[in-house]
Amino acid sequence: MKWVINMKEIMNQEQLERTLKRMTHEIIERNPDLEDVVLAGILKKGHPIATILKENLKRFAQIDVPVHALDIWPYRDDLDAPEQPATPAVSIKDKVVILVDDVLYTGRSVRAAMDALTHLGRPRQIQLAILIDRGHRELPIRADYIGKNIPTSRQEHVIVDIDKMCVWIAENK
Repeated sequence: MKWVINMKEIMNQEQLERTLKRMTHEIIERNPDLEDVVLAGILKKGHPIATILKENLKRFAQIDVPVHALDIWPYRDDLDAPEQPATPAVSIKDKVVILVDDVLYTGRSVRAAMDALTHLGRPRQIQLAILIDRGHRELPIRADYIGKNIPTSRQEHVIVDIDKMCVWIAENK
């Protein structure tokens, strides 16, 4: 496979910041008791987004919710994985866990993340926050909070660069 060098920017810094602020307000509206909320960011790309949402919650709702970096590697059904998952620094038992990731595609990462969460404890509820929903689901997974729906072909790849605060699409030729 060869990636095209020319990539199309679909979200710039201003659009990305505005989208994350909107998602934060949606979280606040849907969860009247934010004391029971834990953000679980899927490593690698979901965790920085969860951290931004945490800072936005602190700014807009004056609440400091915990963030857990969720390693889904041991729960993937398509990769060889190590045996023992890490123990979380924060309890998720009876909490509303908002699972955060950058791109929702087939749904397999989210399924692995839900398996990881239930292994760590039994949350009262799991909600899903996704920055980009690109379609092509293989599992019946639907996000509760979506930054942007971007229909793509299977030959396209969505690239979220949190350091540069932008989102790109590259086409596989």
